[in-house]
Amino acid sequence: MLKILEKTAKTEEDAVAAALEELGVTLEKVKVEVLEKARAGFLGIGSAPARVRVSYEEPEKPEEPAASSPEEMVTAFLTGLFERMDVHAEIRTSLREDGGIAVELEGSEIGALIGRRGETLDAIQHLCNYAVNRGDGQRIRVSIDAENYRQKREDSLVSHAKKVAEKVLRYRKSITMEPMNAYERHIVHNALQDVAGVTTFSTGSEPNRRVVVGYDAATAPQRSRSDSRDRGYRGGRDNRRRGGYSRPAPVYEPAEDETDETEVEEESEVVYDPAELIADLGQDKSNTREWC
Repeated sequence: MLKILEKTAKTEEDAVAAALEELGVTLEKVKVEVLEKARAGFLGIGSAPARVRVSYEEPEKPEEPAASSPEEMVTAFLTGLFERMDVHAEIRTSLREDGGIAVELEGSEIGALIGRRGETLDAIQHLCNYAVNRGDGQRIRVSIDAENYRQKREDSLVSHAKKVAEKVLRYRKSITMEPMNAYERHIVHNALQDVAGVTTFSTGSEPNRRVVVGYDAATAPQRSRSDSRDRGYRGGRDNRRRGGYSRPAPVYEPAEDETDETEVEEESEVVYDPAELIADLGQDKSNTREWC
């Protein structure tokens, strides 16, 4: 951009100096034209000031790169993270109605990104939220899923929780489920909140916090006489005459292949150390059990 100034002063030097001061540049960066030379005159008669024109070509400022959108930031972070993990996955992002970002991962090595019961996927999601929300601006919640794993996990957990509730009602004894994260416990509480005769609460501390499915006699449905067989009686009075007694009801222990899932109790959510998580995510993929 060209800037031109005309200045007058008693001398040409004074006029140029005034122009340089206003432009904030040095003499080497400008072009000077003397339009009128100063005239001293005789005894002050016929004197005239000097007039100069100073031209300065101001360099254009480089355009600042446009700020990355949250979706671009998420994609860039996950791409770098997966390269470090030596895992290839396709990253698809979309904006949710609440302003958050939904990420769907697809690929042949998706099991390595999910991990046992979604632990690796949860760690990736936590790291991504930490990276995107490091500044002081508006916080954006990023949710990451892999080939619809979370919905499948939630459906499986709800089914398992209802089976546990059935055993609690049958044996009238509380059952403590295996350790779950906050989101999984939340799903169990919601799945059983309307089941008559059953109450749920959490016990223990992270990472071994568990859901207890308890028997609530006050709201339990009435049992008919035919249900007495569930308590181990066979034949009622005739059986007791023969000296037969039932064994105590077994305490239910979930099988290893039974799934237990996800809950979000905000106040007890697990806090991860990003540095430790990055180290964990770089472990040998052969140690990661396929989620399916």
